[in-house]
Amino acid sequence: MADHDNAERDNYPDADEKLAQRMAALDEADALLRANTLRAGLSADYDLESDDLEILDTADVDPDAVTYLPALPVLAVVGRPNVGKSALINRILGRREAVVQDTPGVTRDRVTYKAEWNDRRFSIVDTGGWEPDARGINASVAAQAEIAVDLADAVLFVVDSNVGATSTDEHVVRMLRSSKKPVILVANKVDDVRQEPEAAILWNLGLGEPWPVSALHGRGVADLLDHVLTVLPEISAVAKQEVGGPRRVAILGRPNVGKSSLLNKAVGEERVVVNEMAGTTRDPVDEQVEIAGKVWRFVDTAGIRRRMNLAQGADFYASLRTSAALEKAEVAIVVLDVSEVISEQDVRIIDLVLESGRALVLAFNKWDLLDDERRRYLEREYEQDLAHVAWAPRVNISAKTGRHLEKLVPALELALKSWDTRIPTGKFNALVAELAAEHPHPVRSGKQPRILFGTQAATRPPTFVLFTTGFLDPGYRRFITRRLREIFGFEGSPINVNMRVREKRKR
Repeated sequence: MADHDNAERDNYPDADEKLAQRMAALDEADALLRANTLRAGLSADYDLESDDLEILDTADVDPDAVTYLPALPVLAVVGRPNVGKSALINRILGRREAVVQDTPGVTRDRVTYKAEWNDRRFSIVDTGGWEPDARGINASVAAQAEIAVDLADAVLFVVDSNVGATSTDEHVVRMLRSSKKPVILVANKVDDVRQEPEAAILWNLGLGEPWPVSALHGRGVADLLDHVLTVLPEISAVAKQEVGGPRRVAILGRPNVGKSSLLNKAVGEERVVVNEMAGTTRDPVDEQVEIAGKVWRFVDTAGIRRRMNLAQGADFYASLRTSAALEKAEVAIVVLDVSEVISEQDVRIIDLVLESGRALVLAFNKWDLLDDERRRYLEREYEQDLAHVAWAPRVNISAKTGRHLEKLVPALELALKSWDTRIPTGKFNALVAELAAEHPHPVRSGKQPRILFGTQAATRPPTFVLFTTGFLDPGYRRFITRRLREIFGFEGSPINVNMRVREKRKR
């Protein structure tokens, strides 16, 4: 791959400073006049389709302004393991969002979702199963459930009506009473009328009337939500004011590279469970964070394993949700562990970000553990394996200690700015004309393709469309992409260069 790229550079040399200076000094009015002339000629002489005209008429896409939204009321869902908390949340959301499996302990972190009922929006928080005297990772899961209660306006306490109140349920009741939060008791797995007397026994817990529901079949959930709205306030008394706008950041990487530690350090608290066991995170966990005075929405994701198609159960659905979280994000931080060799899996995760069209920042984690010998090998690996994303901002951090965490802010801002960049049509056509004059496309089968007109059809990511008389070699399109980066920057953003071959209109 490296030899191929070097040979390609020999065929299409890099831009010199004079070309960059000419582009900078180019008069916008003259460039626009020339572009309009080319476009008029294209419309007059070549057969264009309706979608061609849509591309040509594309207007500038301005970045969304940052807006402040009222803090939505927060409803926490707690209970012991495997009582159906995540299934109930999926039923409330109306879609399969939370990972559900017939095994205790699937949910580990507190995961927030946006829900709506009767035109009222609220946040609902899924938690891991709460157990007294839990040890190891289970203790961290229980701690996250307790934090979720503290940060909620009201609590849904879910109990398995088929099993009845257990000693663990009684421990949860004591924890909920000490929190002094409004508690709604939910008797789950009441699939028909005959099972309702079993739910009535839960009056003994002292939390008031139990609401019989079936998360699996949806029975009783509507009545429960009607009651929930009478308990929840209009505006949360505990949640942070939300910030809207294009600042969603997905944190990706292999299992156990430090993604959750990065989120915890950014938040300033133990927001997600961190454990040496790989694959701790399963649901995407998002949180509003502030770094160096800038507000972001960070989304911690499950580690992408070597072969997602071979994953089973909770790991498979966690991988699907990681991909969905990436699609909702605008920039991705790919975390790499510098203490380990850059692997094919790391490259595949980066390629996943490129395929999604998201802006990219590389975070080399555990930098405080790096010695001189490993640093030399790391630089060599970076040049060999990550040469195709040399344009991505690189930040060396330690998620555990917080070292250089503030350097993520300028890297993210640079990547997002590039992601939003739009090149004026006049300047882009002037650049294409300069490149074609200096380095014409090679002749193929006795014909030389010409570029008739070019325009930037979209941003996020920057997407350029070239109207041509013939097929452009992939190498020539990469040459144009490289020149775009050399002259206009685009650090941290992928660039798409597409083409549309059009035939001359018959007279």
